[in-house]
Amino acid sequence: MEMIHVLILFFSVNALRTLSTDPCDPTVQRDPRTLRSDQLTVLINGYSESRIPLLQSLAATYSASPLVSSVLVLWGNPSTPAQTLAQLAQNLSLHSSISLLRQSSSSLNARFLPRFSIATHAVLICDDDVDIDHESFEFALRVWGSNRDRLIGFFVRSHDLDLSRKEWIYTVHPDKYSILLTKFMILRNDYLFKYSCEGGPARVLMRRIVDRTRNCEDILMNFVVADETNAGPILVGAERVRDYGDARNDVDQRWGLKGDEGVKVKEVGLSSRRGEHRKRRGNCIREFHRVMGRMPLRYGYGKVVNSVGEQGLCEKGGHLVFCDQ
Repeated sequence: MEMIHVLILFFSVNALRTLSTDPCDPTVQRDPRTLRSDQLTVLINGYSESRIPLLQSLAATYSASPLVSSVLVLWGNPSTPAQTLAQLAQNLSLHSSISLLRQSSSSLNARFLPRFSIATHAVLICDDDVDIDHESFEFALRVWGSNRDRLIGFFVRSHDLDLSRKEWIYTVHPDKYSILLTKFMILRNDYLFKYSCEGGPARVLMRRIVDRTRNCEDILMNFVVADETNAGPILVGAERVRDYGDARNDVDQRWGLKGDEGVKVKEVGLSSRRGEHRKRRGNCIREFHRVMGRMPLRYGYGKVVNSVGEQGLCEKGGHLVFCDQ
């Protein structure tokens, strides 16, 4: 009991420290020359208490990888009881490289706040319900190392122009993509600063759209990076990917969840209601376009794979080439 009280006090103090520090203060940013290039930092977004068993397992898996410098679990649910977070912190403390940070608000923009504790050039933004095999994880980081200005990941969507309605929409294309999802997104460290601290009044309005809709922070990051690079994201093929937030997957057996608990894990995601979700994200694209006055999103084609026997692009000697070359 004393341990729980100490941990509760620990989190209260750290929450106050977060509030008193401006993440956009240039004087608290790390010198890029000191950042590590051989590892990455993992930022796992946590919100639902029903997903804590999954979150703990995934965080432990990432922390065990030699590719990972540290894992930051960003808890964004301000209504979670302090005792629940204290227990979670105690469980995570078994792994020295994992930290639990309680966000000062539930804003999805907080996923992209620059943090002094990030000591690597590469940052992985990921959800608490997506499991990637280690070989694919390693390959994705290698692809990013050859394409550091781009967003790299396994889950993509697309924007498109609906000619009949003359408006931008959010959709899925079989042969092209322009939006990388934060289910698994590797990006350059300084893009966090660009998203949160640059872009002037337009970027402020766009972040407010994210807060108002409680959605679309991933789309906005794609806008930010595409506007910077004039290039789309890169899709990587994986050997094994399991999205436990997808209702088509059975999470109950592996995670020891019974009855309604398994249903809650599947339905807790913002995107569980597909039709309405796609409509809201289309609205975000239109709003971002209106605020910027232009459409920066660019398409990517094909996927990078780790086997010459597969169709697509392969990473060879730091370059992307067709796999039959």
